[in-house]
Amino acid sequence: MEVTAKARYLRVSPKKVRLVIDVIRGMDVVPAQHELEHMRKDAKKYVSKLLDSSLANAEHNFELKRENLYVKEITADGGPILHRWRPRAHGRAGAIRKRTTHLTIVLAERVPTAKKTDKKQKKEVVARKKTTNKKDGKASDKKKEPKKAAVDKKLEAKKLPSIKK
Repeated sequence: MEVTAKARYLRVSPKKVRLVIDVIRGMDVVPAQHELEHMRKDAKKYVSKLLDSSLANAEHNFELKRENLYVKEITADGGPILHRWRPRAHGRAGAIRKRTTHLTIVLAERVPTAKKTDKKQKKEVVARKKTTNKKDGKASDKKKEPKKAAVDKKLEAKKLPSIKK
């Protein structure tokens, strides 16, 4: 099972983020977190926050163990560039390019676990249990259909009177 998380429009250049993500690529999640704690780069806070978020998603949504996860893929792609100008000598203007980053992380399991049901499937199972017939103990998946006579009356009320020639 793979878990993906994204952070977009980060106000730091991709070049600076790549210095951080190259260190943790391929590492297990727990050692990667420890490595990020002791790094002296400012971009580590963005990567650390995204790693924590993807780990929380894996544990909560997919019930995966953190000890079994590793950083399968992590990328820092360039986002839109904010163009600013600074006055220079002789009436010129110097361009300032404020770069942004789109950061993506994919966590995967070292040892695959048995496939578990999703939340939607769990809800369906619970709904089926509620519709079981207490007398027979059997589930009734049939939807209750309205009585035909009541439906016919409604249709007749909606019909327009026909014009006879």
